[in-house]
Amino acid sequence: MASIFRPSVWNSKVKITLFAAVVVLCNATGYAQTQTSGGGYVAPKYTELPLGAIKPKGWLLHQLQIMRDGTTGHLDEVHAKIANDNGWLGGKGDNWEETPYWLDGAVPLAYLLDDKALQAKVLRYINWTLDNQRPSGYFGALTKWERETGEKISVATSDKGDDWWPKMIMLKVLQQYYTATNDKRVIPFMQRYFNYQLQTLQQTPIGKWTEWAQSRGTENMLVAQWLYGITKDTSLLRLASVVQQQSFPWSQYFAGRDWVINAAAQQNGVAWMTRHGVNVAMALKDPLVHYQRTGKPEYLATFKTGFNDLMTLHGLPFGIFSADEDLNGNDPTQGTELCAIVEAQFSLEQAVGITGDVRYMDALERMTFNALPSQTTDDYNNKQYFQIANQVHIKKGVFNFSLPFSREMNNVLGMRSGYSCCLANMHQGWTKFTTHLWYGTQGNGLAALHYSPSTVQVKLGATQTEVTIKETTAYPFDDVIHFEINAKSPVEFPLELRVPSWCAEATVLLNGQELQREQGGKMITINRRWKTGDKLTLQLPMQVTTSNWGRNSRAVERGPLVYALKLNELWQQQTDEKEGPYFTVHTTDPWNYGLLDSLVKNAANAMQVRKVKPVDESFVWSLAHAPIEITAAGRRIPAWQIVNDVAPQPVTARDGLFMGPTAPEVEKMTLVPIGCTKVRIVAFPVVK
Repeated sequence: MASIFRPSVWNSKVKITLFAAVVVLCNATGYAQTQTSGGGYVAPKYTELPLGAIKPKGWLLHQLQIMRDGTTGHLDEVHAKIANDNGWLGGKGDNWEETPYWLDGAVPLAYLLDDKALQAKVLRYINWTLDNQRPSGYFGALTKWERETGEKISVATSDKGDDWWPKMIMLKVLQQYYTATNDKRVIPFMQRYFNYQLQTLQQTPIGKWTEWAQSRGTENMLVAQWLYGITKDTSLLRLASVVQQQSFPWSQYFAGRDWVINAAAQQNGVAWMTRHGVNVAMALKDPLVHYQRTGKPEYLATFKTGFNDLMTLHGLPFGIFSADEDLNGNDPTQGTELCAIVEAQFSLEQAVGITGDVRYMDALERMTFNALPSQTTDDYNNKQYFQIANQVHIKKGVFNFSLPFSREMNNVLGMRSGYSCCLANMHQGWTKFTTHLWYGTQGNGLAALHYSPSTVQVKLGATQTEVTIKETTAYPFDDVIHFEINAKSPVEFPLELRVPSWCAEATVLLNGQELQREQGGKMITINRRWKTGDKLTLQLPMQVTTSNWGRNSRAVERGPLVYALKLNELWQQQTDEKEGPYFTVHTTDPWNYGLLDSLVKNAANAMQVRKVKPVDESFVWSLAHAPIEITAAGRRIPAWQIVNDVAPQPVTARDGLFMGPTAPEVEKMTLVPIGCTKVRIVAFPVVK
């Protein structure tokens, strides 16, 4: 099966045929058609489980504990914008996106860890929000007009309100909180607010205050449609349709395709919000939200086309697209904003639930295990605004970004480096990935769609029997996953397991006996009467492979992980007058290697895999803890040097080979998972 997140996976005839089909369907039906009833609504293929049903274990638990002890658990203490007179607590401070951004990760963390102190902390903001909804349904920080007049925002005075955008994030916060607690205040709160929106959007449209809301209206639609799934109130679908009409037409962009081509060609100020990487990351789910509301299959084709185009023209080896801040092509020297990663993760989590497509499950794991961990420090207190695929140093500089800051702080590791949106928003990446390891299925069953050590406790089967499944694994570093079932009484239900597309053939063992084999890119469904003590083992053999990326470069992969050249790391702490302490990272090791062509052609046999460290509860995504090493061979390219802070990719011929002079000596190279690195080469030129 072709992989949707790698470039050059479709031939031109297939692309043209699908594009033509999408255009015909779009012209025949129209994207802006108002939905007035629930007749077209499509229930998700897989349903999300309540927050708290899944508990992290092993290395994943340790990752979340690090976040609790770092900025995720304490951002309100160390980030002045949130700490000082917060507007979401009735003050005059932050009343926009950063507090809701932080809560969007801190709330799930509090309930994933069952941490009472963190729960009490986030409840201050939730309670204030719920308790201070205006009679009209409007909510949020007190507006300037309200403070000056003593009045409250009503339908008639909706123009005196504030931007719709931060409320969209807070709705996601409240949605998660509700699934964890069943707090009876949340559903009526949302009903009143959405009714207020439906009454006022004509006089105060989504884009009245900022283009941010207009570009991110999908977030609003998503929660409204989630509420429709509970209440069946068709006015929520009407609201979602109105928001769609007032927001950026992302589904038209994705289907039309000129959008992504122009984004690759243009880096000017014209329509830059449609190229903004974080906007694009959020918008990925736009066609799927419309498909869910309308049932129109052309939206599924639109998403498939848009995501493939995006990753073909702008994709980077670690599973994310360039976004520095705009889409900026697929050269390995381009950067990616941290916000774009966590928002793309969330969009893919929605894509998985709505479509049930294995390709998006694979894409989510690739992004999570490769792009996410390398952009923060071990203690989760510092982050890069932009990270680079081929990142030979981390330092102050201009680099090759579409938004180079005058203070040159976009690439360093700092708490306040770059814009502070990422400092507030980075917390949803690991937490929401954890809450989407497991999904509910039709037939009162359960699906393991992404793999990490965890337990899940839910009521399953026609009898709604309480079942706990313990997942024990060192995945993504190891290829064996163990599931142990514990049930109050024997119960029949379907259990689905994903076989990743990179796996040639998976094997399932039940209580030590082979049960089933399945090819990659498919789902395994086991429907039986389960009892306490049943043990299921999923074997996903991992082979070393290489993949082709921008400028004819090659990346080395094994399973869901992408591997990078291991370089020693020299850390130095410095201080910027405005942005405070930060870290630079350099290396004294040579990095300008090309990968031998013979290894590319025979990767599985020519590269050796070594397990050098256990993956236990103390694991951290860092060079010191890298558990797997791959030995490869290459030659140095003397002319490959740093220019303007980046290492421009050497020019290769059509056959993929670098034609310039190389060192005569063949040298061994050690590769480690890219998520464990800060400086590295991951996109290699190929040499003889």
